[in-house]
Amino acid sequence: MKTIMNLIATSILFAALAVAQQPRYAVVDLGTLGGTFGLAFGINDKGQVDGFANLPGDKAQHAFVYANGVMTDLGTLGGPNSASYEGPTEALLAGGLAETSTLDPNGEDFCGFGDHLICLAFSWQNGVMTPLDTLGGNNAQGGGINDRGQIAGMAENSTPDPNCPAPQVLQFKPVVWTNGHIQPLPTYPGDPEGAVFYINNEGEMVGASGVCAAFNSQIGLPLQARHALLWRKGSSVPVDLGNLGGKINNVPFAMNDHEQVVGISDVPGDQYQHAFLWQKGAMTDLGTLPGDVTSDGCGINNRGQVSGGSTDANGNSRAFLWQNGVMTDLNTLIPANSPLYLLHAFGINSAGEIVGFAYNTQTGNVDAYLAIPTNFGGGAGSASSPVGGSARVALPENARKLLQQSLRFGRFGYQPPEEVGRDSN
Repeated sequence: MKTIMNLIATSILFAALAVAQQPRYAVVDLGTLGGTFGLAFGINDKGQVDGFANLPGDKAQHAFVYANGVMTDLGTLGGPNSASYEGPTEALLAGGLAETSTLDPNGEDFCGFGDHLICLAFSWQNGVMTPLDTLGGNNAQGGGINDRGQIAGMAENSTPDPNCPAPQVLQFKPVVWTNGHIQPLPTYPGDPEGAVFYINNEGEMVGASGVCAAFNSQIGLPLQARHALLWRKGSSVPVDLGNLGGKINNVPFAMNDHEQVVGISDVPGDQYQHAFLWQKGAMTDLGTLPGDVTSDGCGINNRGQVSGGSTDANGNSRAFLWQNGVMTDLNTLIPANSPLYLLHAFGINSAGEIVGFAYNTQTGNVDAYLAIPTNFGGGAGSASSPVGGSARVALPENARKLLQQSLRFGRFGYQPPEEVGRDSN
């Protein structure tokens, strides 16, 4: 009996320690660029952030960099829209995609804004946005960026793909730009199209390849992603990361410097996707928060903490933090009186600082946010602040429409509400 009681006491102690080790967060509302929508996507180890946000009137979105308390509009390449991802570097270099003012001669809508303008990858630093080359086609997108200044993404070549549904015409390939020079990367054998979504500081990249398809708002491309890929530095053959039992929607979104990869993969039946963690050759299903049906792994730091979102069958999403095998609703780790309900967590840095977008219950806007750990791993504030735990927030219809309109393109993992549970076949 004494042994059993000791075991029970030990179990209670370990459970209490697990709860005590959960980080607590102060949340900073980064706002927008004057409109009613903002999304923070990447964060570096200095706490500098990039993403995109609506301008006044919500007719256009621009990439931004947030540093020293100031959100800077990065502008465009002459068109109305731009976006930035997975940065900035610690030298405050950002990359992304931006529209020009020129109509695509093939009538394509490569970046999904609906205006059929040519869209190019860019690098931005010190107030100057510079367009990057394509592979001979008209369009490109910049994705991940590392502290060496390498930008990874995808670019069109000049070869038409007859299997592309309208309006897409040309093939697009995974690429990396180094000092402005473009290099194509191989896709999985038999896959004509592909893209890179992240590059780490070791020069390793992750992305996906597959076949041309209808525009996919989860990855911001006209691509049916069949194979999740890892390109190791110096290797000419990408590694197939496998899947969680589905045939499509296998997409890695981020990796750390220890070759741990996170993303999404269809589960058997190809109706739902789950977040995954790939390491040492094995892919693990991270599951969902209780009651949800889909999840997305969007960020991972060098401590192995994963940020993402978990969504129910009605399209209501909530941000999560996954660590030590446990997925936790990020809203339960912030002050209970916060006006922000954290919808999704995209980037996470080495200090555990997290960025994403949140519903502002006071204004009705969807704002970019920065969540800063207060009890360990960096940040400022009181560890004893009251912590959230309020009931799940179902978005009002106007906020749902705002999300659907503002996330019509993107590499977010996030599924718009009308897409959740849709059979992908």
